[in-house]
Amino acid sequence: MTDMHLAHVLDSVNPALNFSVFVAFVLVTLVIVFRASRNSKTAADYYAAGRSFSGAQNGLAIAGDYLSAASFLGICGAIAVNGYDGFLYSIGFLVAWLVALLLVAELMRNTAKFTMGDVLAFRMRQRPIRAAAALSTLAVSFFYLLAQMAGAGGLVNLLLGIEGEAAQNAIIATVGVVMILYVLIGGMRGTTWVQIIKAALLIAGAGGMTLWVLGMYGFNFSAVLADAVSMEGGKGEALLAPGAQYGINALTKLDFLSLGLALVLGTAGLPHVLMRFYTVPTAKEARRSVVWAIGLIGLFYLFTLVLGYAAGAMVGAEDISSAPGGVNSAAPLLALALGGPVLLGFIAAVAFATILAVVAGLTITASASFAHDIYSNVIKKGKTAPGSEVRVARITSLVIGAVAIVGGIFAKEQNVAFLVALAFAVAASANLPTILYTLFWKRFNTQGALWSIYGGLITTITLIVFSPAVSGSEKAMFPDLDFAFFPLSNPGIISIPLSFFLGWLGTMLSSEHDAKKHAEMEVRSLTGAGAEKAVSH
Repeated sequence: MTDMHLAHVLDSVNPALNFSVFVAFVLVTLVIVFRASRNSKTAADYYAAGRSFSGAQNGLAIAGDYLSAASFLGICGAIAVNGYDGFLYSIGFLVAWLVALLLVAELMRNTAKFTMGDVLAFRMRQRPIRAAAALSTLAVSFFYLLAQMAGAGGLVNLLLGIEGEAAQNAIIATVGVVMILYVLIGGMRGTTWVQIIKAALLIAGAGGMTLWVLGMYGFNFSAVLADAVSMEGGKGEALLAPGAQYGINALTKLDFLSLGLALVLGTAGLPHVLMRFYTVPTAKEARRSVVWAIGLIGLFYLFTLVLGYAAGAMVGAEDISSAPGGVNSAAPLLALALGGPVLLGFIAAVAFATILAVVAGLTITASASFAHDIYSNVIKKGKTAPGSEVRVARITSLVIGAVAIVGGIFAKEQNVAFLVALAFAVAASANLPTILYTLFWKRFNTQGALWSIYGGLITTITLIVFSPAVSGSEKAMFPDLDFAFFPLSNPGIISIPLSFFLGWLGTMLSSEHDAKKHAEMEVRSLTGAGAEKAVSH
C-alpha cells in the first residue's frame, strides 16, 4: 500500500455506501432523540437532562463532546504530516483534563445551575455578569462550531465523491440542519445519548483500525515508524523528533508554547464541557464522569498516535496533503488503504457522526446561555412565563445553526485542529480566569469579572484577527490579504496572563465586595450543601 497514489485512492471511494451508512446513523439517532424528547418538559430537562445520567454515562458523553473532528481528523493528519509535533495536540488536550478534574468539575456541579453565567453571577451583580458570560460562551461556541463545520466541508469530496464548492456547501448545510433537529427535538437528554453512541462508535472504530495496523506490522510499532520515516515526500527522520512544525525558529517555538497554554487551560473553560457537569445528580458522579472521560480520551489519543504514523506510512504525507480536505483526510484515507470502501464507509459515517454530535452539544450550550442568561435574567429580570425560556432556547438554536452553516462555508479549507485551538484560546482567556477567581478568591467582584471576561475576549479575538492565521501567509484564512501585525498564530501566551491581570486589577480598583455571598458559595461549592434545594426549584 505504500505506493498507493491519490488517483487510485479517489477511484476506490464508494459514495453510495458512505452516504448510506451516514444516513442510517442519522435515522437511528433521530429515533433515539425523539424517544428521549418525551421527558424534556422543564428547563432542567432541556438544559441538564433532568440531572439523570450516571457518572459513567456522562463520562462517555463528555468524551463524545470532547473527541471532536479535531481529535479524529485534525490530529491524525497533523501526526501523519508533522509526526511528533502533531501528537503534541493530543498531549495538550489530555493533560487539560487534570485542570478540569482538580479545580472545576465538582465545584461547578455543586452550584447546581445550568450555565457558566449562573456560577459567575452567584455573588455578583446579575445582569452585567450574565451578559458578559453569555457573550463569551457564544464566542467560544462559534469558533468550535467553525472547526466542526470546516471538517464536514473538507471531507465531502473525499467521502461522497462529489466535486465543487456547491457540493461542499450543501453538505455543510445538511450537517447544520440535522444538528438543529437534534437540539430542537431532544434537548440535552437527546444530544447526550447521541454523544454516548458517537463516542462508543468513534473509540471502537479507532481501536479496531489501530489493532488492524499493528497486526499488519506484527504488533511492532517501531516498524510503523520506520515506514513513515522512509515514505517518499515526507519529512523523514524529522517525524520522530520535536521541531518538524514548531521547532523551525524561536518564533515557532514561542507559538507552540502559546498553543500549549491554550490547550491545557482552555478545557476547563469550555462552556459545552462545563454544562455536562450539570447532567449528573451529585458531585461524586461529576468526579466519576471526569475520571471516566480521562480514561476514554487518553485511550483514544493513544490510538491517534498509531493511526497518524500509520497514515504517514501507508498513504504518505504528500497524498494526504493534496487530497480533498487536506490533512483532515488522513484517517479516512488510512481506512481506505486498510479495508477498502467498506471500512471507509464506516469511518466516514463515524467522522460525520462526530461532527454532528459535537455541533449539537455546542448549539444547545450556546442557545441555553442566551435563553437563560440574556433572555430570562437580563431582559426579563428573572420573571419569565413557564416554558418561555425553553421556547427562546429553541428559537436561538435555529439562529446559531444558520450562523454555523454560513461560517462553516467560509472556513471549510482550514485545519480543524487549528480552529479548535483558537476556541480553546478564547475559553482559556475569557472564561477560566473568571471561573477560578469566582470560586477561590474572596475579594473578587463584579468589576474584576467584567474586566477579565471582556479583556480576555477582546484581546484574544483582536490578536487572532491580526495574526498569520487570518492573513499574510499561504495557510491563512485570507491568503491574498496581509493585515497581520501579531506574529503568533495562537494568542494564548499574551491573552491568558492579561486576563488574569485584568481580573485582579479591576477587583482592586473597586470597593464592591459581598462577603456573605462568597461564604455561601464557598460552602456550597466545597460541600454541595444547598445544591439539591436549588435543583428542586
